[in-house]
Amino acid sequence: MSSISTTPAVALEASGLAKRYGRRPAALDDCSFRLPTGRISALVGPNGAGKSTLLALAAGLLRPTSGTVTVLGGAPGAARDRIAYLAQNKPLYPQLTIAETLRMGAELNPARWDAACAARVVEQGDLDPKSRIRGLSGGQRTRVALALALGKRPELMLLDEPMADLDPLARHEMMGTLMADAAEHGTTVLMSSHIVAELADACDHLLLLGGGRVRLGGGIDDLLAAHTLVTGRGTPADLAPHTVIESRTAGRGLTALIRRDGLVGEGWATEEPSLEELLLAHLRAPEAPALLTPGTTATTATAAAVTA
Repeated sequence: MSSISTTPAVALEASGLAKRYGRRPAALDDCSFRLPTGRISALVGPNGAGKSTLLALAAGLLRPTSGTVTVLGGAPGAARDRIAYLAQNKPLYPQLTIAETLRMGAELNPARWDAACAARVVEQGDLDPKSRIRGLSGGQRTRVALALALGKRPELMLLDEPMADLDPLARHEMMGTLMADAAEHGTTVLMSSHIVAELADACDHLLLLGGGRVRLGGGIDDLLAAHTLVTGRGTPADLAPHTVIESRTAGRGLTALIRRDGLVGEGWATEEPSLEELLLAHLRAPEAPALLTPGTTATTATAAAVTA
C-alpha cells in the first residue's frame, strides 16, 4: 500500500472533459470537477447522462475527445494498479472456477493482493469455490467481481451500478461490506446507482451529471445545507431574490426547493430537504444553475461555489 504521504489530496479530477461517439450528442461536454481523496461519492444522473463513460475514462479504458482527466495524480493508465474498476456487465471468465478467478486476481496483483479479504467476500455469499463462473446467477457473479475489486486493495474504486443484480438483503450486506472496507483502508469510492436510499446511507459525497457536465458536486451535507424546502401560499415570484430550483403547486399552496440568498420572507415554512428531494428536484429542472462546493470545483470549472 502506498504511504499516506504519497497519496494526492485529489483522487480524480476532470478539466474540460468531453467524450463524443460519432455524430451523436456528446456523452460528456466540458465536464470539470474534483473528487477529494477518501470520499465515498455517489455518481447519479438520468440514463444517458454519461456516468458509465466517465467511469470508463477514469479507468483508462476510453480516451477523451478533449479535455483531461487525472487519476491519483497522474494519467489514468499509469494508475491502473491502484484502481479497481467494476463495469455494469461484471466481465469474468466463464470457464474459470471461483477459486481460479481469485487466484488470477492474486497473480495479476502480486504486490497488493489481499487474499483473506477476497475469500471472505466469497464465503459470505455461501459460494462453493469450485463452482464455475458460467453457472453462477447474476447476483453471485456480482459478489465474485466485488471480491476481485476489494482483494486488489485499490486506492480508488470505480463502480458502475455494482449492486444492480443483488436482491435487497444481499445488496444491503454487500454495501455494508464495501463501505466498512473503504472506511478501514481510506479507499476513495465513486459509485453510480439509481437507488437513492442506498446512496443516502452509504455516501458522503455527490456528483450529479446532466447535460454532459456536473450540475451538483460536493459533500452531501454541504449540498443539502445549501438548499431549503419552502412551503406557503405565495408564488415563485415571491421567492426572489432566492434561486428557485423547482416549484410546484398543490391545492392553494406552493412547495419550492430554493438556494437561499438571505432570509425567507414571512409566511413560508422552511426545512432542509432530503437527499431524494434534492436529487429529484434537480433531475426535473435540468436548467437549474450548477453548484459545486469549493473542494469539488476543478481548476478551470466555472460553476458557483457554496458560501458560508
